[in-house]
Amino acid sequence: MLMTPPRRTDKAPILIVLHQERSSPGRVGQMLVDKGYPLDIRRPVLGDPLPATLADHAGAVIFGGPMSANDPEPYVKTEIDWISVPLRENKPYLGICLGAQMLVRNLGGKVGPDHEGMTEIGWYPLRPTEHGRLLMHWPKMVYHFHREGFDVPRGVKLLAEGDTYPHQAIRYGENAWGVQFHAELTRAMMHSWVVRGASRFVLPNAQQGREHLEGRMFFDAPLKAWLSEFLDLVFRRKEAEAERPALSKLSAAE
Repeated sequence: MLMTPPRRTDKAPILIVLHQERSSPGRVGQMLVDKGYPLDIRRPVLGDPLPATLADHAGAVIFGGPMSANDPEPYVKTEIDWISVPLRENKPYLGICLGAQMLVRNLGGKVGPDHEGMTEIGWYPLRPTEHGRLLMHWPKMVYHFHREGFDVPRGVKLLAEGDTYPHQAIRYGENAWGVQFHAELTRAMMHSWVVRGASRFVLPNAQQGREHLEGRMFFDAPLKAWLSEFLDLVFRRKEAEAERPALSKLSAAE
């Protein structure tokens, strides 16, 4: 477990769940710290425990990883089951890629590959649904690195769609969110992923490394701006609603 150095803040920490020893929360972590949240970083795959309650936390983020939400390893099932804690306590929860798939599994949904074995590795178009458009402005292109997707369980709202994997962003209840794509990558992280993940560029529908880096020059700025606004929506929803009255009306209608 790792706690970011304390800063002058009255905010509770956000639980950060990572899946590899060298994994980083990237821009999500940077932005949350800039917004005044300490980070409580844990890696269950390396033996770190998850808290029995989020009473002392402002919320939680489960990030992606090379494993599948269908894998039989005990820590995978433990994480999936643990998501019931923020759901039960109505605490903000954000799942990114694997974290979104774990949320779907917790809610009784299915996770699996495209029936033709297609992947999304690189930059691909994103289309908000009507519900998603009411919440915020979405980027037109987002970055992916996955070969499994998820369905939309009962009670879950679809916020954004894609081409190969149609379910790209979801919301459950007031405070649980999931996105299939990666907005958290810094430039250094993307370079690392391109080098370490080069063997996957031969998979169906995957883009080559140069396309990943070239796409970043064109598409990353709006993705970064979206991420900051989205994190406010997830973790500062009441403040965001006060700033955008339309959100309050939307919440009241749900």
